[in-house]
Amino acid sequence: MTLLARLDRLPLSRPHYKLLLIGGLGYTFDGMDSAVVAFLLPSAKAAWGLDNGQLGLIGSATPFGFLFGAIAAGLLGDRIGRKKVMMYALAFYAVFSVLAAFSPNYEIFLGARVLAGAGAGAESAIIAPFLSEFVPAKRRGWFVGALAGFFSFGFVMAALIGRFIVPTVPEGWRVAQLITALPIVMLLWWRRSLPESPRFLVANGRHAEAEKIVAKLERDVEKATGQELPAVAQADAQPATETPKVNLFSALKFLWSPAMARRTAVIWTVWFVITFSYYGFFSWIPTLLVERGITVTKSFEFSIIIYLAQIPGYFSAAWLSERLDRKHTIALYLAGSAVSAFWLSQMDAPWSITLAGAVLSFFLNGTYAGVYSYTPEVFPTWIRASGTGLSSAFGRVGSILAPTIIGLSAASLGFAGVFGLTTAVLAAGVVCVVVFGLSTAGRSLEELTEHGKPVETAKEMTK
Repeated sequence: MTLLARLDRLPLSRPHYKLLLIGGLGYTFDGMDSAVVAFLLPSAKAAWGLDNGQLGLIGSATPFGFLFGAIAAGLLGDRIGRKKVMMYALAFYAVFSVLAAFSPNYEIFLGARVLAGAGAGAESAIIAPFLSEFVPAKRRGWFVGALAGFFSFGFVMAALIGRFIVPTVPEGWRVAQLITALPIVMLLWWRRSLPESPRFLVANGRHAEAEKIVAKLERDVEKATGQELPAVAQADAQPATETPKVNLFSALKFLWSPAMARRTAVIWTVWFVITFSYYGFFSWIPTLLVERGITVTKSFEFSIIIYLAQIPGYFSAAWLSERLDRKHTIALYLAGSAVSAFWLSQMDAPWSITLAGAVLSFFLNGTYAGVYSYTPEVFPTWIRASGTGLSSAFGRVGSILAPTIIGLSAASLGFAGVFGLTTAVLAAGVVCVVVFGLSTAGRSLEELTEHGKPVETAKEMTK
């Protein structure tokens, strides 16, 4: 009877849902911070007399910080533990969100947005691999997809802040950033409630600590369900216990080794495609609506509708992930995104732009639900956080490029050209995941990652 087999046989119940809520609240505030930038751009432009190029840099600041935060979180998560990284990242993000709110000029504001983005990126990159390690294989797709769905609540909250705070409260755009710093109070709850990942502890030889956490989770599940726990199945594979120490060089060398290169290439490509498209759309949609003759207030109202469409997008994809497999769910929602982006490129009336934008929002966020479920499944435990963080970081290259490219080229490409470009990027992602993606549904993390070559290769590469 192994610790991890005991963990995997537990039915989802109140202890798991508590973890879902804790991680989900983190994603809610990450999403709110990312989305609120779009509603700050018109105010920042007026306050400091900025041009479109400077606005594009503000739009790129958060994802630029995300890139470095995601890399750091992954590497640190595999070395010092998932829980510590989550807590430190949250505190870092909140401090610089407050600094951004009180920025006296464009330069300080831009720097604070980069550093706040680093904190948010670190937290965002660690939550999914961390919590995926607690969930049984049969429900992991739904659980992590639903976890990612909390991003949508943050976007809706950002849209409400953009509509009711930014234009109506004096210095409302500064107040909005103070609101995004409120999750600092969650640290007190997290410190008491979050256990470290048993898989991380086992992989690092800390079996006694892992035993305590698994035993407590077993007791909590048994109490919550009022039933005896299911029998423990024989585990087909075990995590490597003498794992190499992870640094950026060793992580990249392993991820692009012959045993892992195909998985890494697919994951990185999908992350780039969805993040480029997502940030290109959401960073600029309020401003593009304004430039098409729609008032700022009206554009924010339309944005609320578009952001609300995220919620069914995330949770429908979470449900489908366990029925169509993760790679097929990702492909389906990427294809829907491509069609929607092309549709949007052909629209010019406010109501039709809003409708097409809402459908695009539905499919883009559904893709994210699949990607957040899929990514931790393809990397071994000893490098899962690093693999997820580096994948997310590569995606952030797309989010850095997208707002600036669109900001600088909107005048020449026009509304249709911007979303025509998005269509082409999304179509490339569909082909990649359908042809080269790995099927993961219903398989334990150890079955997917701990057999044979990947682990053996890791040991060989560190000799």
